[in-house]
Amino acid sequence: MPILGIIASSKLKDLVEYVAVGHQGSPYVTAYPWSSSTGFGTKYTNPASLPPGQGYGVAFDPTATNIMSVDGNTPYVAAYPFSSSGFGTRYADPATALNQADQGNFNHNGTAVAMGTLFTPFIFAYAFSSGFGSKYANPATLPSAGSTNAIWNSTGTNIAAGNGSSPYINVWAWSSGFGTRYSNPATLPAGYSNNVGWLPGGTAIAAAHSNSPYVSAYPWSAGFGTKYANPATLPTGNGACVAWNPAGTAIAVGHETSPYVSTYPWSAGFGTKYADPATTPTGTGNGISFSDSGTAIGIAHITSPRVTAYPWSAGFGTKYADPATLPGNPSYAIAFA
Repeated sequence: MPILGIIASSKLKDLVEYVAVGHQGSPYVTAYPWSSSTGFGTKYTNPASLPPGQGYGVAFDPTATNIMSVDGNTPYVAAYPFSSSGFGTRYADPATALNQADQGNFNHNGTAVAMGTLFTPFIFAYAFSSGFGSKYANPATLPSAGSTNAIWNSTGTNIAAGNGSSPYINVWAWSSGFGTRYSNPATLPAGYSNNVGWLPGGTAIAAAHSNSPYVSAYPWSAGFGTKYANPATLPTGNGACVAWNPAGTAIAVGHETSPYVSTYPWSAGFGTKYADPATTPTGTGNGISFSDSGTAIGIAHITSPRVTAYPWSAGFGTKYADPATLPGNPSYAIAFA
């Protein structure tokens, strides 16, 4: 399986906060209450009907009333109602089954879900309303190979996927289904895109990828603009995941080698890299997410404690205490709500 990650979008919800981690090993998805002052709360009870396998992706809908796990075994996806009480009764599986999936997300208003898959058509999307609806028709122009994730921009008018062969990043118009695929960027990412993400507001898009410079970012306005200059200090290994903070003033990249996460100020391009956290994650940063308030950042990684979180304010604060009950090993994805 490729290195994996996922990005959580900004959400409208009540004052209760959550964080969820997708991981290998039963129960495959683990969720906690979250507080920006105290960090992880007591783990929620596992769902009564567990996801079908390794949790390669996890996402909350925009109101934090549904949660989706993208998994390593058939039917490759599981979704549940969610509340301050935790997981509700698992929704029925999609009527049209998907194939081996990697990562997925809800759209901007929670009326659709999409996930990248390893086999043709390489991306699946479904209507969603208290469960999975009908599958949308495949895009007319498919990705060129297995897709590692699928994510909409903040207005739901474009959907992007990273994939395993050139051009490594694909974007389609979206309006109740896939529209025309946009032209490739003039300068492609340098390798396999493990994760792509949108700047809040949709005016830029970035890919975390194999091969130096490990992250590539582009202006976006109805198509790719000229690639932004690489960060002066590059991530220290293959890029696994990428995320902007909700204000769009910082960008974070999870990667394969220590310090496993690199963060930069963002203002129409990469600024000077922030100092590494005093206590770094303990393995490849497979998944990364900022909290909805932008006051915390979390990393899902491959060795114990498998999830690490920090206060965030123009740089890393002192690491939060590990959750009392750790997620499974390794962890692949993280989402705040």
